[in-house]
Amino acid sequence: MTKNYIGYIGTYTKGDSKGIYSFHLNPEGKIENVQVAAELENPTYLNITKDHRFLYSVAKEGSNGGVASFSITEDGKLTPINKEVLDGASPCYVSVDSKSHFAFSANYHKGTIESYVLKEDGSVSPAVSVIKHEGRGPDPRQDKAHTHFAGMTPDEKYVVAVELGIDALVTYKVAEDGTLTKVNLLPLKAGSGPRHITFHPNGKYAYIMTEFSSEVIVLTYHPENGHFSEKQYISTLPEDFKENNQGSAIHISSDGRYVYAGNRGHNSIAVFSVKGDTGELTFVEHTSSEGDWPRDFALDPSEKFIVGSNQESSNLVLYARDADSGRLTLIDSDIVVPYPVCVKFLNVYR
Repeated sequence: MTKNYIGYIGTYTKGDSKGIYSFHLNPEGKIENVQVAAELENPTYLNITKDHRFLYSVAKEGSNGGVASFSITEDGKLTPINKEVLDGASPCYVSVDSKSHFAFSANYHKGTIESYVLKEDGSVSPAVSVIKHEGRGPDPRQDKAHTHFAGMTPDEKYVVAVELGIDALVTYKVAEDGTLTKVNLLPLKAGSGPRHITFHPNGKYAYIMTEFSSEVIVLTYHPENGHFSEKQYISTLPEDFKENNQGSAIHISSDGRYVYAGNRGHNSIAVFSVKGDTGELTFVEHTSSEGDWPRDFALDPSEKFIVGSNQESSNLVLYARDADSGRLTLIDSDIVVPYPVCVKFLNVYR
């Protein structure tokens, strides 16, 4: 029997959406078996532990929000474990460390970063740190702090928070009990609206996607003190595109040769090649998202394919990926998932 990669989709639970969806991607390049994996309110962002045992999702429960945990069965099904919520709106991002000791969430609405201790059975303990950011930016949408990402540096010495509301990258040290202590704040271009970050596999460079200015910011990471320094700003849009655009996701290939960035509005994925000696980017191409409002995408574990999610047209898109050129070729854009946001894969055949 052909073995497939299993993927998961986080969604907004409006319209027909029920929660987290799963799908199979076969090695020939076909997405099959799209189905509801877990019913949950607004599981917009997901992450999976390195050992593939547990999945964590942001969760909404009435007027409260937090993190929900699931065990992953051998056939990829999800079994609920528990949920930890805090007062107020649900977070927009969740991540876990490689040893499955901690989970970190970012809350756009509250401008906070939270840390949670994870138990051996995958359950989430109550939050041990809740840190609120202060400030604002020049854009009307930057009326206050809006934390959009929280995750560890590649060496797992620090946690970084990407702050869309105050145009900053904030670094925290993580104690053994999961509490966070602020180490540094790097101001970024005013009004740029930094949203998500990804790190080069060599651990030296980082790439931030901005939501408002639609740029990738190339940074050098300094592991000795958790600081970052700016190297380059490069646009993700054609020069002649003047309509509304909001940058979305950013991901890098495991060989560190190509960076991919999503454009909501221009409805495209921008492809960049990485200069090996500096980490700086050179534009390669734009590929149509084949739908409206491309919120996220993911390279499959083989990196022969990319799966994209179009939130407002409720479709997944499958591309073939050329590892040599970085370029994408459309395979299928008619895969229906209601209001898809986040795409994640199990990194093993099942």
